[in-house]
Amino acid sequence: MTVVKTSLRNFYAHKGRMILSGTAVLLSVAFVCGTLVFTATMQTTFDKLFAETASDVIIAPEDTEGGSFDSASMTGRPATLPASVVDEVRQVDGVEEATGVAMSESVVVVDSDNESIGPTTGAPTIALNWTDIELRSMELTEGSLPDGPGEVLLDSQSADNADLSVGDELRLISVTGDHPATISGIVEFQITNPGATLVYFDTPTAQEVLLGDTDAFTEVYVDGTGAVSEEQLKERITALLGEDTFFIRTSEEYVADNQDALGEVFSIIQYVLLGFAGIALLVGIFLIVNTFTMLVAQRTREIGLMRAIGASRKQINRSVLVEALLLGVVGSLLGFAVGLGIAVGLMTLMSALGMNLSTDDLTIGWSVPVIGIILGVTVTLIAAYIPARRAGRITPMAALRDAGTPGDAKAGRTRSLVGALLTVAGLATLAGTAGVDEAATGSLLLAVGIPLSLIGMVLVGPALVGWVVSALSAVLLRGFGSVGRLAERNALRNPRRTGATASALMIGLALVSGLSVVGSSMVASASKQIDESIGADYVIQTSNWMPILPAATEAIRSADNLRHVTEYRGMDSELTAPNGETFSRNLGAVNPTYTEDVASTVEEGDLEQALAPGGLALDAGTVETYGLSVGDELAVDLDGEANPVLELRAVLSLADSMDGDAALMGMATLEEHVSAEAMPLPLVLFVMAEEGQQDAARASLEEALAGHPQMEVRDQADYKEMVENEVGVMLNMVYGLLALAIIVAILGVVNTLALSVIERTREIGLMRAIGLSRRQLRRMIRLESVVIALFGALLGIALGLAWGAAAQQILALEGFRVLEIPWATIVTVFIGAALVGLLAALIPAFRAGRMNILKAIATE
Repeated sequence: MTVVKTSLRNFYAHKGRMILSGTAVLLSVAFVCGTLVFTATMQTTFDKLFAETASDVIIAPEDTEGGSFDSASMTGRPATLPASVVDEVRQVDGVEEATGVAMSESVVVVDSDNESIGPTTGAPTIALNWTDIELRSMELTEGSLPDGPGEVLLDSQSADNADLSVGDELRLISVTGDHPATISGIVEFQITNPGATLVYFDTPTAQEVLLGDTDAFTEVYVDGTGAVSEEQLKERITALLGEDTFFIRTSEEYVADNQDALGEVFSIIQYVLLGFAGIALLVGIFLIVNTFTMLVAQRTREIGLMRAIGASRKQINRSVLVEALLLGVVGSLLGFAVGLGIAVGLMTLMSALGMNLSTDDLTIGWSVPVIGIILGVTVTLIAAYIPARRAGRITPMAALRDAGTPGDAKAGRTRSLVGALLTVAGLATLAGTAGVDEAATGSLLLAVGIPLSLIGMVLVGPALVGWVVSALSAVLLRGFGSVGRLAERNALRNPRRTGATASALMIGLALVSGLSVVGSSMVASASKQIDESIGADYVIQTSNWMPILPAATEAIRSADNLRHVTEYRGMDSELTAPNGETFSRNLGAVNPTYTEDVASTVEEGDLEQALAPGGLALDAGTVETYGLSVGDELAVDLDGEANPVLELRAVLSLADSMDGDAALMGMATLEEHVSAEAMPLPLVLFVMAEEGQQDAARASLEEALAGHPQMEVRDQADYKEMVENEVGVMLNMVYGLLALAIIVAILGVVNTLALSVIERTREIGLMRAIGLSRRQLRRMIRLESVVIALFGALLGIALGLAWGAAAQQILALEGFRVLEIPWATIVTVFIGAALVGLLAALIPAFRAGRMNILKAIATE
């Protein structure tokens, strides 16, 4: 009990000094708890949506993989089943009602200003028929239900976003053509809006517009009378329709399939967010270590007196650990509460993006606070263990010394040696990525090299303080005279403390620098590839990467000043080599003019012959893996539509490609073996303008596509800009998530300076007494902070460049072969570190300047 009382007294006596360390625990635990609550709430929301909308039994085409929203077919036509199934199923004993659903995601909805009203967040536009099934999740709030081919319902969220109302005109573009319609009514979600745009037709119109067949549905929803269970009802329907004829599920199976599909997405989101929370926790460890190290140093005399009156080493050790336990518990509890706020904030953000998540569905499992508290307490105890051991080694003679005696002037030789060895080993492992032939091997080396080099740099950091800080001071601080020299000596007086403070900042900046190298290299590689491979004047795709609808293709072909248009269509295929081995490829079908639009390096054979009827081209890697050679014949299963035997006539090099593999055949081959209904839509169109008519051709293309806002016409410069923007968005998201770690690192610098000021109270008073002004004192602390921050920045940038260069070597195996160092970003990071140092020093410098000189000198 004495130990606990002493710990409680010390904790409350120094609670001000614990605030920043507690904040680090709070933020990290909050991010973890917020992530767990947010992803659980998303899962709960969609589970409720699926459960409410599901019928007892759902019947779908045999090749449907399950899920509520099927991916858009490459043909633009969803898989269907005969409409007669509805009447057949209604005759089954135990069936109350069977409802046919006609639904498609291969649609574009355009308003009267030729603007797409679909989501911009990646969610689909879904068109379907209005049935009683929809009343389970939707309510008609304005107007009337659609009646005939000229009327549609629109969801309220999309209507509000596009400023549409009842009576406004729309156009719906599908695989069957361009269909004008008037909004007859507005419907509103009663459960949640998954972020999609929903357009409803009456049933005959939906079948005609979406499927091109009034005698087909995409699904049949079956509701039972309740006389038999769902399983029994499924068995009866299966017995009627046949075992392997359709994909038949109970509502439980339907919900489970959708849960699994969405669960994978939510798991990825959760793991990514938790990964960044882990980085913040790692940074927070340095802050906590520094806090307890400095508190132990400041209480040297107090601990020595306790030892002198009989306290054992174990008691002193436990006393410090109990303080850490209190810090961890308080920080974790507050972190859990703040985490709930973060979860609600993320839900609000998702609502702003179009996915409405209600706080009524806020899901807080019992494991969330338990995980948060265990995590926060464990990390805090681990961080405080070394300072606690040092406290236990303080002897009674320490009571005769001043409190706040500086720590070791030099880092331990053993620690420095181990750190140097680990750093060298880590960097050597990273360098090994340059000699690997497989991405998996390179990724393994990267996964080993990054932690080795990081741990090594953390350990060797204090030994580098003298050299690096002295060099930085010679460049930056000499101009500030005696104040600059005092700042330098303060940074050098305790290398271990300076190293730990800088290491916290080093981790975040290393990740920022490394990712910037990866991003710049990807952009530079893509730009080089575009320059070298694309010969077409324009590349045309949809803005959401969906297949190009026939109406848009016809509009493009109708444009003036075009020499030719090359289509690229893709089809999932399974190829069988002469030795019997099979492998899957997305087989690209292209026109003969493809060779003019895209430069391909042919290692063997002739690409023009490969694109002729009956021919095939494969990449060199595939050819080597399966022991193929030019002239071999391969059986090709074209997604179950046909099984032609094609001759390998060209081997393509991937030395200048960013594709993992390549497989091409001629459009004539595809048309020969696949029916028009099963023909995949183009993914990309390459356009070559007539000589000297590029500008006129573009103007004509844009005019022809005015009614198709989903289409993007890009030349090489536009394509490069698109790649750069996409990589930039990805990096900005990562930088935003890394901001938490940077914030914790800044708190570490603030904490170190604040405790350092308290530790040096008497020294500061003496300097003020002999003439140091408040302004000079504040400047000294600011300069000390800046030099520590820049020391961390140099270490972080050095590590980040090594990590980024190694990652690029792995990307080179996937086609990203250009290493680009973003010097502008690196300089910005370095300058930003200096600003961080200035920001972190504001409060400690202000407090130091306000010290009473006499009280400071009298401080023990």
